[in-house]
Amino acid sequence: MQAQNGAVIVISSHVIRGAVGNRAAVFALESMGHPVWAFPTIVLPWHPGHGPSTRLHHPVADFEMAIDDLIRAPWLGEVKAVLSGYFGHAGQPAAVAKLIKALKQRNPEMLYVCDPVIGDTGGLYVPQAIAEAIRTDLMPLADLITPNRHELAWLSGESVDSNAQIVQAVRKLGTSRALVTSAIPMMNAAIGNLFVTEKRVFLCEHRLVDNPPNGLGDLLSAVFLSRLMSGMDEEEALRLATASIFEILARTSAEGSDELILPAHALSLQSPMAGVQMRQIVHSAKRSA
Repeated sequence: MQAQNGAVIVISSHVIRGAVGNRAAVFALESMGHPVWAFPTIVLPWHPGHGPSTRLHHPVADFEMAIDDLIRAPWLGEVKAVLSGYFGHAGQPAAVAKLIKALKQRNPEMLYVCDPVIGDTGGLYVPQAIAEAIRTDLMPLADLITPNRHELAWLSGESVDSNAQIVQAVRKLGTSRALVTSAIPMMNAAIGNLFVTEKRVFLCEHRLVDNPPNGLGDLLSAVFLSRLMSGMDEEEALRLATASIFEILARTSAEGSDELILPAHALSLQSPMAGVQMRQIVHSAKRSA
């Protein structure tokens, strides 16, 4: 596949060591043929899961001024998509919303993917004010959201213990498309990605890999975005994106790394060979009025 060369703005965390946040998403998108404008929301030496470290924050006023610079940029017409992820301050989502609105006014076909990086099985790992700002300021503007199952539960206030409940939670949020990770698998010893649209629901599963490193959600959001930008059918985009992430995960695990290994396995992003299981799910959950 030759990805269309539309530029993508990626707005998320930056780590000095590792492959999470912008480090994962930017590598994936550039490997798949996209110029990337990378905007870090916060800088950390490494993922917080590895232990405490210094957090380098932007003053909110400076962040807002940089957003205004982007809105005035003479090259703004190059941008065909925006992917947002982790935020370091509750004031940042509103500034990014201003950018999204300006881009969509200029190009209504501009694609915005909101990855609400706010928590996992242990609950929220960002301040609640940040999570609320993402839900209020950014999710209503999103063409696609990519939460994990636990983030979806917090955002919707719904239980998500089955795929039917996941669909219902997506419907409650009112979003037109959602790619929900850590969905309920139908195979044993597996994990799934559930893609929900207004009319169709697909589940793509792969074998469970123990102790996965961080960054899989960031990587999946970027790869799936690239596939959609190429004009690929959503079902095939889900299959190939899931296969890419599983292949890189399996190879990283085999090499015993505590971080995703990306440069050595860049071909897995473009031409994955890993086997995954696709299913179309019959559902009765209706979109919330």
